[in-house]
Amino acid sequence: MPKFVIERDIPGAGKLSPAELKSVSQKSCGVLSSLGPSVQWVHSYVTDDKIYCVYLAKDESLVRRHAELGGFPANRIARVTAIIDPGTAE
Repeated sequence: MPKFVIERDIPGAGKLSPAELKSVSQKSCGVLSSLGPSVQWVHSYVTDDKIYCVYLAKDESLVRRHAELGGFPANRIARVTAIIDPGTAE
């Protein structure tokens, strides 16, 4: 499945408590469960005012649908075309 990076503008995201992050995660997982196996959450990075999420999905519309149903912003969605790391330089 294609991989997507979702940028979510959430002011104060870095100040969310562990309980708040758990609640958001539970909401996301519930929505994903209702959408079926064609969209999967891999992981997310929480920064001061944004959350960057990595998803596997059949297409971008499923990522957008997850955001709509969950009430999460999806300010930017980008399809990953390649992955590089230090090993790429060798």
